[in-house]
Amino acid sequence: MPRNHLAIAGTSIDCADPAQLAHFYLALLGGELLWESSESVGFRTQSGLSIVAQKVANYVPPVWPSTSIVHFDMDASGDLAGSVAYAVECGAREAAEQPDPRWRVLLDPAGHPFCITTEVYDG
Repeated sequence: MPRNHLAIAGTSIDCADPAQLAHFYLALLGGELLWESSESVGFRTQSGLSIVAQKVANYVPPVWPSTSIVHFDMDASGDLAGSVAYAVECGAREAAEQPDPRWRVLLDPAGHPFCITTEVYDG
């Protein structure tokens, strides 16, 4: 009997301060808070992605671009500069190294990189 495919339940992001990170992404992406404790904060974005910011003892931020990690790619809806400015207003900072002019790499408050682009995936 063939196995069914699994479904992604959510994405967990390690950090030192779950509330700070979750509220950053809620401001940036919109959505709803699912729960909040000192160890983790869960929320669902407007696009339906469930994310858990989880506290890790002695958290060390990733290093861009040398650390192999998973990161979010976000759609700028045709306005790359405006989307970057909004992300910075929400608490992100631009990464020093920018490898491609079609993408802007930013860092969230916990140091995780994420990209904003006008290059949308058309599966």
